[in-house]
Amino acid sequence: MQCSSWRLHPGPLEEQVWEFSSHTSGQGWLLWERWQAEGGASISPSGSAPSFWVSCMGQRFLRGLLPLLLPLPPVPTLWGPHRTLSLEFVLPSKRPRSHLMAPPRIGTHNGTFHCDEALACALLRLLPEYRDAEIVRTRDPEKLASCDIVVDVGGEYDPQRHRYDHHQRSFTETMSSLSPGKPWQTKLSSAGLIYLHFGHKLLAQLLGTSEEDSVVGILYDKMYENFVEEVDAVDNGIAQWEEGEPRYALTTTLSARVARLNPTWNQPNQDTEAGFKRAMDLVREEFLQRLDFYQHSWLPARALVEEALAQRFQVDASGKIIELAKGGCPWKEHLYHLELDLSPPVAISFVIYTDQAGQWRVQCVPKELHSFQSRLPLPEPWRGLRDEALDQVSGIPGCVFVHASGFIGGHRTREGALSMARATLALHSAPLPPTNPLGQ
Repeated sequence: MQCSSWRLHPGPLEEQVWEFSSHTSGQGWLLWERWQAEGGASISPSGSAPSFWVSCMGQRFLRGLLPLLLPLPPVPTLWGPHRTLSLEFVLPSKRPRSHLMAPPRIGTHNGTFHCDEALACALLRLLPEYRDAEIVRTRDPEKLASCDIVVDVGGEYDPQRHRYDHHQRSFTETMSSLSPGKPWQTKLSSAGLIYLHFGHKLLAQLLGTSEEDSVVGILYDKMYENFVEEVDAVDNGIAQWEEGEPRYALTTTLSARVARLNPTWNQPNQDTEAGFKRAMDLVREEFLQRLDFYQHSWLPARALVEEALAQRFQVDASGKIIELAKGGCPWKEHLYHLELDLSPPVAISFVIYTDQAGQWRVQCVPKELHSFQSRLPLPEPWRGLRDEALDQVSGIPGCVFVHASGFIGGHRTREGALSMARATLALHSAPLPPTNPLGQ
């Protein structure tokens, strides 16, 4: 028990009140009752102690405690040679509940870890109420029962009790089934469950706004579709395609990198605790980086695309070429969304913009968001050519290149890039946009 403050209260000469309070003791608070000095004895700054104490904790305990409390600190401004003192304790104000409670406990399974529970735990720890949470990795039902929240283990999904497992046979929930109106049909993992129940609150916290802010809703959907859903699908063994063999391997996904943080089969030390902590750090950092990109780069690009669509007839009479004020902005998804609201409907065929070297690009709009096929590719005779060879074939001086697939080309000037797009339009007629170009 440590003494944190002593205060002397002026009073009658035969009696003074000395208040002792401690904020660092875990032994409880003592109630000191007034004492009467024997023979007019007083407590001096040198530390002489009274001979009689009455305490709710008992005289024997207090006699053993006094050496820890004395000598008393001098109080020269209030000290008098003929004053007597009495000790009494004044109860402190109630300490904040957060100081009295143990940190919350997040339960998940031990052994080999996966991306979904690493992400679930990392997302929870980004919330203020779980920032200092202890991660309990176990399959012991009794230990899990003592946890405030359990993810990816336990065999039950009960949000009222904060139980978020998805392995039980009865679990078939998706974002669409639990949040009507959402389009995603991928079975949720523990990552998706935590994101579904805590995502709006988490994003509002990270963005410094309210959950009702429309930006939170936009980025909530964007982060699920482009970050969390992939983790859900991989953990549940859902293939990205229904038929055919993959043409190449994907080995650098977030889930794959988390898996590689587990001990290999032939490592002497098979402990997974340190690896799981690294996994949480990895997924947290990537989540925050992705959110930062969507907030500060992807979302502001929407305004640029809106402006480009509004000005498209000033760029070309066809209305099928738009010019972006700044090159390099992520425009495709915004274009597909905004294009659906155009009246009359029109399929934008080309986007022109400047590159980092100050030259101009003409890029074909893909048929769908993640497609490598263009709605209207640049002419086949141009593809793979550069500079003078391309000038001769196209009849447009100042060309720089056309990609071998025809999806993009370059020119030294804005007018030249427009000429490349216009020449292609003259050779073809662009179809209307697909019913659902976002592939949802």
